[in-house]
Amino acid sequence: MVIPTTAVFAALATAVILGVLAWVLWPLRRQRALAWAAIVLVLGVGVLALYRLVGTPAALQQSAATAPSQSLEDAVLELQAELERNPNQPEGWALLARSQAALGNPIAARDAYARAVQLAPDEPALLVDAAESRALADPQRRFDEQAVAWLRRALERDPSTSRATWFLGVSQRQAGQNAEAARTWESLLGSVDAATAASLRVQIDQARAEAGLPPLPAAGDAGIAAAGADTGGAAAPPHGLAVKVSLDPAFAERVRLRGDATVFVIARVPGGPPMPVAVERHALQDLPLQVLLDDADSPMPTQKLSSLQEVEVLARVSASGSANRGEGDLESEPVRVTLPAAQPVDLVIGTAHP
Repeated sequence: MVIPTTAVFAALATAVILGVLAWVLWPLRRQRALAWAAIVLVLGVGVLALYRLVGTPAALQQSAATAPSQSLEDAVLELQAELERNPNQPEGWALLARSQAALGNPIAARDAYARAVQLAPDEPALLVDAAESRALADPQRRFDEQAVAWLRRALERDPSTSRATWFLGVSQRQAGQNAEAARTWESLLGSVDAATAASLRVQIDQARAEAGLPPLPAAGDAGIAAAGADTGGAAAPPHGLAVKVSLDPAFAERVRLRGDATVFVIARVPGGPPMPVAVERHALQDLPLQVLLDDADSPMPTQKLSSLQEVEVLARVSASGSANRGEGDLESEPVRVTLPAAQPVDLVIGTAHP
């Protein structure tokens, strides 16, 4: 059997490129073998891609299907060996997961992402990738309980993570929670471009139809916020939702809180994304206080307090001044409220709760 000259050239070119890069970057290997392998692979593929654009691509066509694949497989083997020697590298496990996914090994990718999340459990992007990998590894492409938990964790750490919000809505539709999925996706409409919003509205309207709800108002109409009946909810409360916030007296005596701490009064969708549908910010020294949450307090134009039947209300003391939950923050026990509420909601910070 005669091997075509072009195939020989391509194989030799690939070997030479990878060999030269490995030699030039050899000092890096003595410090971090994982980084060395990854950089050699990425630069090697980049050089080959550049050659295909400006060189003579015909010389590579007969071997292009095998050479990069073999190179990636070799790099994966070396990466696995490095992780066996030093497994406490979340970025290494994430790189291995992406490589396995590129090779068409969804089960291996899922397992590698799980190891990465064990080492870096608070990285939103990693949590979303890991959740997606579990769905891709499932024969029915379903998000299981672990994947959903990772998505919710990602949103707790960064409520603006749109991929987590999208996948959470997908998981809710898979579970038959169509109304919840529609509400989850509606929270994205204010943060995407017009073309994406148009496509997203189709998905939302399909979910709403399966939930027995009418479609969203046309873009530019009175909007979702004014459509209380569209979500099956009651009319907007005429005076919003009254909330009383106080510190537990016994807790206040035991603990010295910073005087410049911030208190957030938050209403959100029960069991939905952590993004608030209404929020007010006050100083700790203002406690006890009473606030009136209404549509003017909504950070999202696509979802207002008046469009909901039910909300979960809580108060949070934040030392950092951020509305996102952080380490050391204190929260009242969340209270689930049916709207419109006739009586104020009492929230006490510092009492023990599950």
